[in-house]
Amino acid sequence: MYPGSMRPRGGGWNSLSNNQKIGIAVVGLLILYALLTSSGGGPLGNLLSPSRLMAVALIVFVAFPVHEFAHAFAAVHLGDDTPRIAGRYTLNPLVHIDPFGAILILLTGFGWAKPVMWNPRNVDIDPKLASIIVALAGPLSNLIMAALALIFYDTLAQIPLFGDMLGFFVQINVLLFVFNLIPVPPLDGSHVLFALLPDNAFQMRMMLAQYGMLILFAIIFFAPSVIQAPTSWILNAMVNLFL
Repeated sequence: MYPGSMRPRGGGWNSLSNNQKIGIAVVGLLILYALLTSSGGGPLGNLLSPSRLMAVALIVFVAFPVHEFAHAFAAVHLGDDTPRIAGRYTLNPLVHIDPFGAILILLTGFGWAKPVMWNPRNVDIDPKLASIIVALAGPLSNLIMAALALIFYDTLAQIPLFGDMLGFFVQINVLLFVFNLIPVPPLDGSHVLFALLPDNAFQMRMMLAQYGMLILFAIIFFAPSVIQAPTSWILNAMVNLFL
């Protein structure tokens, strides 16, 4: 998910870095986009339907903590105790929730929790391989949660509202899986890309780090199929497999 450096810490607009200002602008445009494109039931469309609110609550209080704990679990079991020392080796949602990211997941389907920090220099294996494993642990947890929801769908869907709630929960988790694998900072996919790049690719790393939010902005608004197409394909494949 997004690193803490991408979120403002106060001190006024002029004290923010360019990346922080871009990040805030992107978030604002995402919220505006959600409000303008939602349909039915008023300006917020079905964003505030009971089943969707329940699904968002599950994402914020279950999926996000599991995602971040998966990062922490991978790092700790590879030899780095930093997440445990920082109190992030837990499923307690209060430790992981970022209020801004939680609100955004409600409005747009994209969001984040507080990132888990770890030190690749402390691991017992090759740091690059460790970076890939730790980075992939989070998105894979979203895919596993979507699969589990589908496995129990037929049983739980008999309960009022649970069918739609599970549907939203599956969709958002698959979306988060795809979204986080985009190889653009500050998403998890960027850590995989950086680990695979040769050591002399410093300029590319710097360019992606500097313009990552702008690239992400361009993908979301001008090439949404980059996210939508694999999300739809994975959803269809999982539905066919588990239902």
